[in-house]
Amino acid sequence: MPTTTNLGFPRIGAHRELKRAVEGYWNGERSKQDLLAEGAELRERHWRKQDDLGLDFVPANDFSYYDQVLDTCAMVGAVPDRFPWDGDTVDLDTYFAMARGLQEKDLEGEGSGVQAMEMTKWFDTNYHYLVPEFASDTEFSLSSTKVIDEYEEAAALGIDTRPVLIGPVSFLLLGKSQEEDFDALDLLDDLLPVYGELLQELDDAGAEAVQIDEPTLVADRSDEERAAYTAAYETLADAADLDLHIATYFGSLAENLPTALGLPVESLHLDLVRGEGQLDEALDHGVPDDLSLSLGLVDGRNVWRADLDSLLETVETAIDALGSDRVIVGPSCSLLHVPVDLGAEPALDDEEKLWLAFATQKIEEIVALADRAAGNTEDTETIFERSRRAIEARADSEWINDPAVQRRVDGIDDGMVRRDSDRDTRRALQRDALDLPELPTTTIGSFPQTDEVRETRAAYKEGEISRAEYEAFIEGRIDDAIEQQEEIGLDVLVHGESERGDMVEYFGRQLDGFLFTENAWVQSYGSRCVRPPIIAGDVSRPEPMTVRWLSYANEQTDELVKGMLTGPVTILQWSFVRDDQPRAETCRQIALAIRDEVLDLEAAGIQAIQIDEPAFREGLPLRERQWEGYLDWAVECFRLASCGVADETGIHTHMCYAEFEDIIGAIVDMDADVITIEASRSKMELLDSFDDFEYPSDIGPGVYDIHSPRVPSVEEIETLIHKALDVLDREQLWVNPDCGLKTRRWVEVEPSLENMVQAAENVRESSPE
Repeated sequence: MPTTTNLGFPRIGAHRELKRAVEGYWNGERSKQDLLAEGAELRERHWRKQDDLGLDFVPANDFSYYDQVLDTCAMVGAVPDRFPWDGDTVDLDTYFAMARGLQEKDLEGEGSGVQAMEMTKWFDTNYHYLVPEFASDTEFSLSSTKVIDEYEEAAALGIDTRPVLIGPVSFLLLGKSQEEDFDALDLLDDLLPVYGELLQELDDAGAEAVQIDEPTLVADRSDEERAAYTAAYETLADAADLDLHIATYFGSLAENLPTALGLPVESLHLDLVRGEGQLDEALDHGVPDDLSLSLGLVDGRNVWRADLDSLLETVETAIDALGSDRVIVGPSCSLLHVPVDLGAEPALDDEEKLWLAFATQKIEEIVALADRAAGNTEDTETIFERSRRAIEARADSEWINDPAVQRRVDGIDDGMVRRDSDRDTRRALQRDALDLPELPTTTIGSFPQTDEVRETRAAYKEGEISRAEYEAFIEGRIDDAIEQQEEIGLDVLVHGESERGDMVEYFGRQLDGFLFTENAWVQSYGSRCVRPPIIAGDVSRPEPMTVRWLSYANEQTDELVKGMLTGPVTILQWSFVRDDQPRAETCRQIALAIRDEVLDLEAAGIQAIQIDEPAFREGLPLRERQWEGYLDWAVECFRLASCGVADETGIHTHMCYAEFEDIIGAIVDMDADVITIEASRSKMELLDSFDDFEYPSDIGPGVYDIHSPRVPSVEEIETLIHKALDVLDREQLWVNPDCGLKTRRWVEVEPSLENMVQAAENVRESSPE
């Protein structure tokens, strides 16, 4: 009989218990012991659930208080020099300091604080990881026993788990260095002894197997990098008497397949959702007699119920070729990227629930596939029949299929994706119309979401206050936001977004074709959780979504107010997307809905409209040969949403941490008038891409990090502005924070923005160098 595995379980809890525990510790409302106890309770609950469902390999060390890559930094002692550390064990406070930075008060007056580690997207997902920092003199040591502790913790509960590690090669490839001509893989020989020591300690603790994740194997790799995987596992295979199970995910191994199949390990995990066809490629190549294949069949990144009959055929193909004892059935990747349990969703009706599967249900599907492949028809027929009914219901649903939307997409023409004039012409017209100073200051859109704001929004949602009371409250928050921005001296104002929770959910709830949940939370980064909408049907906009609040804000001031929208690619990327039509088709439907909103905002007198696309780079395929196809339709969709306005209307966009050199040409093709980007944690390094390409439009690189509670000094911000001016012309540069301010507190936001405005004024008064 084939065995079953899970590569990782959601760590936050079905009701975001971990988020509340971690934030309570940060705020001083919970002790360290309280936080550790909540973590232990969540781990036990998740281990028992998976064990009770019949999973053969239950993962351990998939739990994290912040991020699994940060956990690995702590494990191997890769602590940047700027953080206070005794060089021995990385304790919890050092760990969180690396993630969040340190304010001056935390250092007893020494300097102006310590900047957090850089954050970026985990491959092409909406999860963010902390980027390891390496140098040629980086030293490694076993500095955290978390992996061993959690294995022993599960064993004490009577549950035999398989610890999960990020592999040494991927860990190095995911990091970065400020040194020129530095190759992180030069550190591999120094890193492997730490992994070897850890594996031996796990062996001593009673572990029989370890899952080692090497997701970088699904990207384009050089011959030297492929050789590093081989060398690493030849070393680790002899480090301890443990079975090594290598996990790859998020794509196809392609030309890296022979390297992966040749590693001296017990099993190799293949993502058969994102890397469709990999099983046939592996079997055609030839699987070594002593190697098992782990089949990533159930989609770990989406919420649709699996087509179990089709997947069973794949399992049977593998069994016919390898024998059942060399076949493992699992999800495509860690279930970190999906919600915990469909059972926590009382608001969804029975038909909608029939379509869906969250982490718990996906494990049920995995176990059912293995049982069915072993001949157990009777016990598995119920779940297989449910799968068949779900597929039929989605195909026939009139709610899902809207002919009017489909006809509108078919009618898109070239004129809908072009502005009337080129960007130089538009820049002159906009500067005359908007009367902005040099180095204009603005924010990305959102202001702090206080407890009062969240509680009032929840009270309205629950019917505890009337619509009139709610709207009066939101108007009051807009009044306050406008007044505060005028006092601070910002040049382009925003309305603060008090009426919005999540930037995608807010729009999705006003569009047809979306489903929504109450507890389907997934982790975005650290304690930040999002509740992605589910795009189940054809998308359209029944009525205006933001005009009411933006018009009100515009009436309260003589300053320029910027309209705020979420772009079509980001709505797509940050939702669970229907899998019964191409993603490009769904994105075009969303773009048309946003286009309608843009035109309505312009008609209401909004002269600057920001269409945020923080997920634009995130959607880029991992393989370079697939980039062109994605970028063609992604750029088309942004232009479809934005190109209907007059030349005098400024179109802004915002993008989060990303490697922009990969997409700089596409960013130019988007034809936005202003782009704002997250750049402070990288100390403006991201601007190199724009300098090399001679980016023609305006840019607002973030001059302070909103993911940290630190308040940057005027001098610190001035330094970053001058670094930006080394790359950009003065007339190109805007001054703004890295991202929206909703997760911060006013006590941090006001002084930070005041310092930012003062820094911009100081630089304006200085002579250009």
